[in-house]
Amino acid sequence: MSTSALAGPAPASLRLHPLRDSATMLRRNLKRMLRYPSMTLMLVGMPVVFLLLFVYVLGGTLGAGLGGVVDGSAGGRAAYANYVAPAIILMTVAATVQGTAISIAMDMTEGIITRFRTMHIARVSVLTGHVLGSMIQTVFSLAIVIGVAVLVGFRPTAGLGGWLAATGFLLAVTFALVWLSVALGQVSKSVETASNLPMPLVLLPFLGSGFVPTDSMPAGLRWFAEYQPFTPIIETLRGLLLGGPIGNNAWIALAWCAAIALGGYLWSKRLFNRQS
Repeated sequence: MSTSALAGPAPASLRLHPLRDSATMLRRNLKRMLRYPSMTLMLVGMPVVFLLLFVYVLGGTLGAGLGGVVDGSAGGRAAYANYVAPAIILMTVAATVQGTAISIAMDMTEGIITRFRTMHIARVSVLTGHVLGSMIQTVFSLAIVIGVAVLVGFRPTAGLGGWLAATGFLLAVTFALVWLSVALGQVSKSVETASNLPMPLVLLPFLGSGFVPTDSMPAGLRWFAEYQPFTPIIETLRGLLLGGPIGNNAWIALAWCAAIALGGYLWSKRLFNRQS
């Protein structure tokens, strides 16, 4: 038998099917979310609590200092609800992808990844299933939080085009942060560590223009707030939903998303291949 015959295409039973395997992994992650709804409720509950706290407890005072920053009104609780809602929406994305890191760490520490390595499946499907499942979970969480925001006074002025643009923008932000969380979940030595490592993603909106204008901050903090990635992301989302000026923030935000997504993907791939 010739060498070329020995090197021919693999039998159909031995070929890998990345799309089919990724769909299987996605179903696995969705079923786990349904069986353990407490994690989803916890990840959604935190942004809702912050929304209620800032609108009803602090909104009157903080809104009085806005001076028509958002919609030209005199400020107050109603104006602050419009101002803070985009930051809470971004916080929802950050909180939900925190669950991604926890799920990845659970798989890594409980040995299921080792079991997957012995199976005839495409290696890329394991992480792809987590990414797609997390994006679906984030969309579900965003629908709940935006609904609550409308109930407490958030009044977006965007039309259909604005909502479509905001949805696409939020998916881009989610995609980037999910890949970063996948890497953070793999690099964590325990589930507890995985729950803490993504915490800066939840806190960064506080150190930007999410809750108060950056002009009100001390000089050093204002510099950090204006140049950290979450500020252009919040300003872009605020402009899309409320019709305010966006300027260069959209391009800067998309550049940050591309950099975070590419860095998170390459880091995740390197960690997964090294541990395989």
